[in-house]
Amino acid sequence: MQLDECFSKRAQLMAPGLIKALESRQFEAYYLDTKEQALNKALSLIPDNASVTWGGSETIRQIGLTQAIKNGSFTVFDRDDADSVEQRLQIQRMAFSCDFFLMSTNALTLDGQLVNIDGSGNRVAALTFGPANVIVVAGMNKVCKSCEDALSRVRNEAAPLNMQRLFTLAKRGSPTPCTINGSCADCNSDECICNSIVITRRCRFPGRIKVLLVGEPLGF
Repeated sequence: MQLDECFSKRAQLMAPGLIKALESRQFEAYYLDTKEQALNKALSLIPDNASVTWGGSETIRQIGLTQAIKNGSFTVFDRDDADSVEQRLQIQRMAFSCDFFLMSTNALTLDGQLVNIDGSGNRVAALTFGPANVIVVAGMNKVCKSCEDALSRVRNEAAPLNMQRLFTLAKRGSPTPCTINGSCADCNSDECICNSIVITRRCRFPGRIKVLLVGEPLGF
């Protein structure tokens, strides 16, 4: 059995219990074997003419969701279209009144909790309150046994990898310790992207947060 087949088999075995755990916390949850299925499922949840935006996420780009939304019949607020810092912030604030907010999660636990770390806080803020619906797309590579394990993954794997990507893209600012040595140093840098850590242990309004689990490794 090839490595990707082993991953897929393990994901399929874990999925029913994880779906049950998420549903017990009032999340709406689905399992999809492939990123193509995840894309189709996400699009099926969003009606035409809905207003849509998203937080920073490699996962939703990997499955082609952001491009599909921009090509579709939706009202789209994309901060990357901004002409200035002020306009970018304005677009980010529009997320709170959108019909749908798209994102991934940095980690999730076997008992159905979402664990996220954020730099500016716009992504975790929208997850917590504001948009009428939140769609979270997550590869099964992000599943952790406990919140402690999830926090370790977020601090020592997801954040350093994402910081490497952002520092390379920006080509400015001072490198954080994790950009230099690859692991978290609990820094207090101005460039730090680990400013807010949020654990979503329950969906306050049943079904508002929809979690799409994907049987492929996705994102950081």
